[in-house]
Amino acid sequence: MSIQFKPLADRVLVEPAPAEQKTASGIIIPDTAKEKPLHGTIVAAGVGKKDEPMTVKVGDSVLFGQYSGTEIKIEGSTYLIMRESDIYGIF
Repeated sequence: MSIQFKPLADRVLVEPAPAEQKTASGIIIPDTAKEKPLHGTIVAAGVGKKDEPMTVKVGDSVLFGQYSGTEIKIEGSTYLIMRESDIYGIF
């Protein structure tokens, strides 16, 4: 899948993982109670800042904060755009 969006500087575009549909014990979670995902996959990345090259790349699975990023819709899909510094780590 190719996204026609190029983040600038140290920003990345993340496709959030789908929210959990059931608990470990099999209880179905209603839409109103689902928690925002805390991990996802980078689908586009900027080139970094002048003295700080990017350490993440397209395809990396990353962990980020619950309130990190801004939700945007591109070509009918929902993504998060955030700075690389909002990412806690790579899986």
